[in-house]
Amino acid sequence: MAYFLLFLSAFGAATLLPLQSEAVLVGLLAQSRYSIIALIFIASIGNILGSCLNWYLGFKLEQFKDKNWFPVSEQQMLKAEQTYRKYGYWSLLFSWVPIIGDPITLIAGLLKENFVRFLLMVSIAKIGRYLFVYLIFIGLI
Repeated sequence: MAYFLLFLSAFGAATLLPLQSEAVLVGLLAQSRYSIIALIFIASIGNILGSCLNWYLGFKLEQFKDKNWFPVSEQQMLKAEQTYRKYGYWSLLFSWVPIIGDPITLIAGLLKENFVRFLLMVSIAKIGRYLFVYLIFIGLI
């Protein structure tokens, strides 16, 4: 059950929902009842899949850009596109950063970023984040 809750918190935290998965991970690490490798793996997979959902939503979002209810103006879309094109897929290494990370993954889908490259960059970022949290937890950093 703990692994499932970690997965859900990590998945949700990678979407546009305001969730925090690091606290759940640290709480489970502190209990010393769970496999460290499994905890990092499950948190990473959940977070990566949440980012993939963002990419997919962004990929499908463009078809609605001419609708009145669409929440982003044409000018905002152009600005986001220019910024993403300026930094390119390397910006996905910041997909772990709170507040800006989730929109980056959505914009990557909107701009039709290659999914394999997206998955690679996001995986590096997300796994790196949870390893960093673990290293802080054990006092190596």
